[in-house]
Amino acid sequence: MNLGKKLTAEFLGTFWLVLGGCGSAVLAANFGGDGNPLGIGFVGVSLAFGLTVLTGAYAFGHISGGHFNPAVSLGLWAGGRFPARELLPYIVAQVLGGIAAGFILLQIAKGGGGFSIDPTAAGAFATNGYDALSPGGYTVASAFLCEVVLTAFFLIVIMGSTHKNAPTGFAPIAIGLALTLIHLISIPVTNTSVNPARSTAVAVFVGNGALSQLWLFWLAPILGALIGGMLYGWLGRNEADIVGNR
Repeated sequence: MNLGKKLTAEFLGTFWLVLGGCGSAVLAANFGGDGNPLGIGFVGVSLAFGLTVLTGAYAFGHISGGHFNPAVSLGLWAGGRFPARELLPYIVAQVLGGIAAGFILLQIAKGGGGFSIDPTAAGAFATNGYDALSPGGYTVASAFLCEVVLTAFFLIVIMGSTHKNAPTGFAPIAIGLALTLIHLISIPVTNTSVNPARSTAVAVFVGNGALSQLWLFWLAPILGALIGGMLYGWLGRNEADIVGNR
């Protein structure tokens, strides 16, 4: 597949993930205020993130692999499933796609009455954070551990469900449900990242604390992805399809 088409697919897939996932958090999670039955809450946001990955993987997976996440690209490289020469272009496309979605989401949100961003509030504009910017007030150590472990298992699910011996055609379902579960666990801790592009996409429009804490939401997911990718690469070493030019 032509690299330009792959990068376009990664841009669009990451755009869809941020617009769908972060959009549900910004526009629908607390619609109408506390106690309003129309608000989708944590469970709805968790499902939204899972559904964006599920649908995006079916739409674009056959073109680019459907990473939509710099940590996933790096984890697949660590597991022998992705060539090093395409890492930087993929990551750039993912980050740009996420930021483009963040911009569109901001324009939509501004059209609603009373919308504003409080950069000191936890989860403002669907941002990730720790300490005072954690939805549950969790420490930097808790946030770091949570993001590392959950991203590692995300990579294990991705690599296992896309293995050549796995049931054909079901990988996006497993991956989408895994991301849903990850959000159900970790929204109270960090507002859930496991994806540096997703975190960057909204932090750049909030600034201040969100940007100062962004380092964790690059470092921890990437570390977790490398651990998960290498672990599964070792588990399936005899059967994995090794990509050359790493």
